[in-house]
Amino acid sequence: MRKELPLTGEFGDAPDLTEHAQQIERLFREHNEALLRFLQSRLHSAQDAREVAQEAYVRLLSLHSPGAVSYLRAFLFQTAANLALDRLRRGQVHSRATAQPMFTEFVDNCTPERRVAGTQELERLQLVLRALPPKCQRAFLLNRFYGMDFDAIAKEMGLKTRMVRVYVVRALLYCRSEMDEETRGD
Repeated sequence: MRKELPLTGEFGDAPDLTEHAQQIERLFREHNEALLRFLQSRLHSAQDAREVAQEAYVRLLSLHSPGAVSYLRAFLFQTAANLALDRLRRGQVHSRATAQPMFTEFVDNCTPERRVAGTQELERLQLVLRALPPKCQRAFLLNRFYGMDFDAIAKEMGLKTRMVRVYVVRALLYCRSEMDEETRGD
């Protein structure tokens, strides 16, 4: 024989909780099909509609003061609509993010020869950068590799913005000429 535990304490008296659960159960029986159709028309997926509906019911059940909501059906549908909208937005953000070319750049389609050539070119660029004067090298690296703007670099290095621009342009021109010379020499 199973012993029933009283539902009292921080959740309130047993009749209130039981009544609330019964209201949700009645709401489920009477409106679940309509809610699922409503959500499926927005989400275009029966599975997503079921998941969002379930989450909406969970939110209704977890209300601390269910008496504060006078129209549970309207509250259920509005909660479900908000959850569906959140799901659609997350899906759109995910789609936009994964559609960006930066993710396709990481696909390794290189032949072993191209990989070796790329590694050699990076090593050559490192040598070219080391040949730059320290301030010019630092300004260039902060701008091109760390994405800092000229004003931020100027503050960090204690220079004028104009001087930072000069350093970065000099570094770019020097790197380009050295790398082009290397290519012509091959």
